Amino acid sequence: MTVDTTGTPQAPALPVAPATTTAAPTAHVPRRTGFTISADGAYAACLAEATVPSEEGEGGGGWYVERWSLDGPEPYAVALPATQPEEPGTQVLPLPDGRVLVRREVGAATGGGNGAWNGGGIAGRAAVGAESGAGAEDRVEDRIGNGGEDRIGDGGADEEPPAAGAGPDSGSGAGVTAGPGTPATVCHDLSLLYPSGTGTGAQRIGALAGSDVRLLPPAPFGAFATCYDAGGGVTSLWQLCDAGGGSGGGPVHLVTVPGRCTGGAWLDRSGRLLALDREMDGRTKAVVVDLYAGQVSPLLQLTEDSDDRLLLAEPDSGLMIVRSDATGEPRLGWGVLGSRHPVRFPDTLRVAGALLSPVAAQPGQILTPEACVVAFRSAVPGGGSSLALWRPGERRLHWRPAPADWLGPAARWLPRSPLHLPTPTALHPYDPPPVAAPAPLALPAPRVVRARALPPARRPLAVLPLQKAPLTPVA
Repeated sequence: MTVDTTGTPQAPALPVAPATTTAAPTAHVPRRTGFTISADGAYAACLAEATVPSEEGEGGGGWYVERWSLDGPEPYAVALPATQPEEPGTQVLPLPDGRVLVRREVGAATGGGNGAWNGGGIAGRAAVGAESGAGAEDRVEDRIGNGGEDRIGDGGADEEPPAAGAGPDSGSGAGVTAGPGTPATVCHDLSLLYPSGTGTGAQRIGALAGSDVRLLPPAPFGAFATCYDAGGGVTSLWQLCDAGGGSGGGPVHLVTVPGRCTGGAWLDRSGRLLALDREMDGRTKAVVVDLYAGQVSPLLQLTEDSDDRLLLAEPDSGLMIVRSDATGEPRLGWGVLGSRHPVRFPDTLRVAGALLSPVAAQPGQILTPEACVVAFRSAVPGGGSSLALWRPGERRLHWRPAPADWLGPAARWLPRSPLHLPTPTALHPYDPPPVAAPAPLALPAPRVVRARALPPARRPLAVLPLQKAPLTPVA
């Protein structure tokens, strides 16, 4: 680790060759995990594992945060290594302003603001037999478009400065924040990372203490987290920063929900209604949390003994994809938020030998949930996966080949834009399937009229001469 004169932690120096050698070894990224796309689709973040080839083969390295820019003509990734390697359980969340919120489990909470870090630095774990240059501040930058090749170098001169309110981590900041009545068990540190010159800038925004702390899905109006307290059997919701990335003095407590809450789906565009899967009394039911009013209400109550989870929600159309065992076995179903119609479980979503998981829904389909296309990842034993597109108004799946190196299950679907699946080299577009032509209108069979004898005339018809026929219609 290198520190400048102001005390700002810089990126750990990756091993470089001494000045007498010809070249430095090139780092390689064999694995990425936790790939998450921001709410506006401009950025993404994940954990990447760096290894460095040597004479004995690839080895060393460690996990670090990687930020992706997706809104330019050539998407690319920038490494954001911290002063210590990340643990595989570290969670990342990209913000619309380009910074990355990082949640790290740092050990038992003691009431202070600083947890213990474990493990050595990335440089120390990248054993390649070469010594680091004094004061080196190099970083790995993996650019898409050059075949995914990693290279060690500056690569940070074109990065924008952090948003207002961001600053270097000086060791101060909000301390451990425990929910009301929540005993401090495990400390989870919260920090914002961003490119800063040739290193990684960091702004610590505080910490949460609880049995399980999880960042909620990306939202355009800020970053949020759930904090479960096993001792009290409650889950507290916290706002970590606002839409601009500012911490506003640290995490802000919003509401406490009885039971253990997992999952998370936003039901509107304003950030008021949040759906969570609450486990309570041995059953899991989806509930709605009104963050403005601090109220909790049921969302899915299919049967008394069923586990009803919300997997995906599309706020524009109100479409919801659920998984429930109300039919006797876990099945995928769909419903409409606020509708009086029951949840439906189409046989189309039952694929033998495959597990369907929703990854994205088509936005902009205002009040037309039947026409909203849902993208599913179909996983089969052995690790293979493919893409299936489906409309609730149709009785078929539209299968598409998924990229072999899909960074999934993640997808970007913006209004007036096709679905995109990210890979280390490109964003692969997928147009929605065409709307199936309606079936021909089934006309009723012609009515067969049986001939019958006409009744005899009561009197003979008088034939009038033309000049005596009436010239005006007779009623």
